Amino acid sequence: MNINTHNSHIVTGFEYHAPTSVEEAVKLLREYGGEASALAGGTDLIVRMKDGSHRPRHVVNLKKIPGLAGIEETKEGISIGALTRIRDLEKSELVGKRLPVLQEAARTIGSVQIRNLATLGGNLCNASPSADTAVALLAYDAVAHVTGPGGERTVPLDGFFKGPGATALERGEILTGVSVPKPAKNTVGRWLRVARASMDIATISLAVTVRLKEGVAEDSRFAWGTVAPTPMRTKDVEAYVRGRKLDQACIEKAAGLASRSIKPRESGRSRGPYKRRVAYGFVVEALTSIAEAQK
Repeated sequence: MNINTHNSHIVTGFEYHAPTSVEEAVKLLREYGGEASALAGGTDLIVRMKDGSHRPRHVVNLKKIPGLAGIEETKEGISIGALTRIRDLEKSELVGKRLPVLQEAARTIGSVQIRNLATLGGNLCNASPSADTAVALLAYDAVAHVTGPGGERTVPLDGFFKGPGATALERGEILTGVSVPKPAKNTVGRWLRVARASMDIATISLAVTVRLKEGVAEDSRFAWGTVAPTPMRTKDVEAYVRGRKLDQACIEKAAGLASRSIKPRESGRSRGPYKRRVAYGFVVEALTSIAEAQK
């Protein structure tokens, strides 16, 4: 087997590569295509390799590439590198101040040990319908930054997820980070999540952001996890709430609309009727809390 000797070696059954630049990683991923897997935190990939459910012939470790981790405030908003640890999101004062829903979501992912290894990019590129950071970032209108053989491009996170385990990344592309527009003044958020047990993946989750003025919702985002093949927004609920006062009638109508708009499976860990009831309750709880906080 041919080995790229300057940064590669054989590790039992697959070839390991440790590029030191984005360009080198892109070249490797393009060359090996579907036979290669990118390694970030490894909390999903390593488990799947150990249980035999995923057997890449090439593993491309991104950890030695400088500049892919960190949280920075910019003129436009917040920039977060793909290799930023989930634990860093959880502990960041900047994230807590500007993006509190994302910070709350980060705290619900696994254990502290997992959060010390897992990365934002890994959580997003794993493309699980239950990905907690994906749900929170959808509620903040985040944009994914991608680099590949054709150069750099941006993808609205709302269009990044294509199905369970599938993203908009093309052959040879890697996610380098996300950017979040600066939330407008008077934006309030809530994070709601239920799971079968502590540290389990979400059974259903909701991230809500609402921009309020004198009790009226000028704009809103409702993002959901584990209610469809991908993390999703209920844009019909957002359109209904926009421009309305968050009174009881509005809240109940929005909740009913949300329960009909999600697309849960009718079999599996939790069935559709249960998730629709939970979705209704989540919207009532979130919007009631937001409305009362502004009084």
